[in-house]
Amino acid sequence: MPIVTADQPLTSARANELIDQLTRAYPAITARQFGATAFGRPLRVLTIGTGPRKVLYTAAHHANEWLTGYILLKFAEDLAAAIQNRGRVYGVSAENIAAAATIYLVPLVDPDGIDLVTGGIQPGSLEYAIAQGLGDNYPTIPFPDGWKANLLGVDLNLQYPAGWQQARQTKFSQGYTRPGPRDYVGRAPLTQLESRALAELTRQIDPALVLAYHSQGKEIYWQFGDYEVPGAQALGEDFARTSGYTLANVPEESAYAGYKDWFIQDFRRPGYTIEVGQGVNPLPLSQFDEIYRDNLGILVTAATDLPR
Repeated sequence: MPIVTADQPLTSARANELIDQLTRAYPAITARQFGATAFGRPLRVLTIGTGPRKVLYTAAHHANEWLTGYILLKFAEDLAAAIQNRGRVYGVSAENIAAAATIYLVPLVDPDGIDLVTGGIQPGSLEYAIAQGLGDNYPTIPFPDGWKANLLGVDLNLQYPAGWQQARQTKFSQGYTRPGPRDYVGRAPLTQLESRALAELTRQIDPALVLAYHSQGKEIYWQFGDYEVPGAQALGEDFARTSGYTLANVPEESAYAGYKDWFIQDFRRPGYTIEVGQGVNPLPLSQFDEIYRDNLGILVTAATDLPR
C-alpha cells in the first residue's frame, strides 16, 4: 500500500507524518528541518539522489494551494520505491535519476496558512482568531477558503527582492495595503520567517534549477523581466510538451517579487512557476490524479535535464 494518498486535505501534521513514514520506509529519502514559522511549525526539506545536478522543488507557497504539496510527497515516494525496486519513473531508470541528480523537495512553504484552510487550526483557537481578525479587513474574500497568506497576513510569494517595490505599488493600488488573506507584500522583502528560510536554503543548495508549484490554470511561467537565461525557454517547452500545459508570459499584476523571480535574478538559472489544475482554489482532491500525471514528466525532466 502506498504511504502517500491524496484522500484528505493536507494539514501540516499530516505532511509531517507522511514525511516521517517515508523516511522510515525508504532509505533513499532523508529529511531535515531548515526553519520554522512564526507559530512554530517546522519547515522541512526532503532529499533524494546523490548526483551532481542539484534541483529544488517547492510547493504550497500559498495556503489555499495546499494540494500542490501532495505532488512532491507522492513524487518522493514513487521515486524512492522505484530506486528500491530498480524500476522506472516516467520511463527513466530511477537509479539513473538518483545518480544524475540530487533532488530537494519542500512540500509546504506555508504550513501555518495551510492549517487555517485545511482545518489544522480550529475555530475558537488563538491562531484562528488572529487570522479571522485580519480577514475582517477584507470582508469580500471568503474565509478561510480564500486565504493565501501566512498567519501573519503576508503573501509569501510577494516577499522576494526582485521587483518588490513594483509588486508593492501594484498590490497597494488594488487595495491590499495591510495584512490580510492575500496579496499583502509585507513591510519589506524577506521579513517573513518562511520566505527568509527558503531563500537561505536556496543559497545553501545553489541549485541548477527551481520549480515553484502553485494552482491553478495549467500554465508554466519561466521569465522574469528582461533576464535571459540560456536554455530556460527550451526546457520550459519540454515541460509544456510533457504536461499539456501552456508556456505563458506572467500576467503583469503577478510579475514581481515571487520566488522564481528572485531565483532567476540572483542565480541567472532557470526558474519556473507551475500553475497546476483548473478551477477555484482550493482545488478539489478529485483533480489530484490528473494533476500528478500531468506533472510527472516535468519532475523527471527537471532532474535529469533530458527532454522527453
